[in-house]
Amino acid sequence: MEGQDTITERAALPPPAARVLRRHSMADEQPPVLPGRPEFRPLERFWPYADLPEQPSDEELAALHPELRAVLFGAAPLPFSISIVFPEFEGEPYARAVALAKSADEYVEVRTQDRLRHRARFFPGDQITRLRDLYELVADVPDAEVWVDDQPVPFARELWLPLVWCLIR
Repeated sequence: MEGQDTITERAALPPPAARVLRRHSMADEQPPVLPGRPEFRPLERFWPYADLPEQPSDEELAALHPELRAVLFGAAPLPFSISIVFPEFEGEPYARAVALAKSADEYVEVRTQDRLRHRARFFPGDQITRLRDLYELVADVPDAEVWVDDQPVPFARELWLPLVWCLIR
C-alpha cells in the first residue's frame, strides 16, 4: 500500500531475564544524619505572627454588617426587627436622632472611609413610638434607609412602617 508507513524492524528489547525490576523500599535509604548538637535553638514564639485571640470579641461581632454575619455564622434566630440606618447630617435634629437611636434595642455606629452611619434596630415591643419618632427625624435625610430583618426591602417606608404604626395605641 502506498502512502502508508509501516514498521518493518522491531526495536531490540533485552530478553525478559535481563530486565530485572529493582524493588525500592524505605529500608534501602539511610535517614539523614543530624548533627549531635544543633547549631541554633528555635524560639517558642515565631516573630511574624501576632498573638491574636482565637475568637472575635463581642464588639467586633456587633460591628459586623448583618449580611456578613449571616454568611459567616448562619442566620441568627432573632425575632422580627425593623432597623433605621442613617448617615451623619447637619442640624439640631441630629443630636435627638442619635439619642433615640442609642435607646434602640441594638445600636451600632459604622465608620467607612470618612462617613459615619448609625444603625438602630428595634424588636417588637414597647419601642414602637421611639421607632416612629426616629423615623420622623431622619425621613428626609438623603441616604437614610429602613431595613426589615436587617435587609433593605422594597417599599419598607411605604408599606412596612405604616403597618407598624397601626400597632400604636
